[in-house]
Amino acid sequence: MGLFRTDLRDLSDERLMERIVAGDERAFGALYDRYQRKLLAYFSRMLWNDRERAQDFLQELFTKIAQRPGSYDPARPFSTWLYSVANNMCKNEYRREETRKAAVPYLRAGQDHVDAVHGDGVDRERFRERLDEELERLEPDHRATFVMRYHQDMAIKEIAQVFGISEGTVKSRLFYTVKKLAGRLGEFDTRNMGVTAAPAQRRNDDGTA
Repeated sequence: MGLFRTDLRDLSDERLMERIVAGDERAFGALYDRYQRKLLAYFSRMLWNDRERAQDFLQELFTKIAQRPGSYDPARPFSTWLYSVANNMCKNEYRREETRKAAVPYLRAGQDHVDAVHGDGVDRERFRERLDEELERLEPDHRATFVMRYHQDMAIKEIAQVFGISEGTVKSRLFYTVKKLAGRLGEFDTRNMGVTAAPAQRRNDDGTA
């Protein structure tokens, strides 16, 4: 039995989906275990940091997979298809609430304090509050792109596949977002807060830093 479970863990997402379509419940469990934490974090950041709502969305997403596994297009990488579905669920939630306000994901700061332009120490909590305010003003697709890249650590190519856009468009969105945030957070020294430096710290499409 232990060997069987190890084999399941070693299978690709796509192979697990093949087994799920064939009715393999253990394969479903393996896929759920593989993605639950990342998707819970994604839903939480995209849905106003509402952990309970994020849990509901996570369960809803995997319920859809369990009930209609054939909706997955095997011609697409499973991970990008999965995030496409998750992103569409968030968009539907925004429409239901009749608002374009969205998530307030945290941009992880590498230090407890960041320096204000005039030299005053500003604690991380204040920085996050201001950043959250500005992120809420972004269009949902720009915010989702930002979260996927800097919090889910997804490659540019993967994000492009999620949205069905070119890699150049993804890069443009990220550049636009980072530049806009840096401009709006003028009271902080953005050189030290991780905004302008963030793109260079993430992995490239080939997996390199």
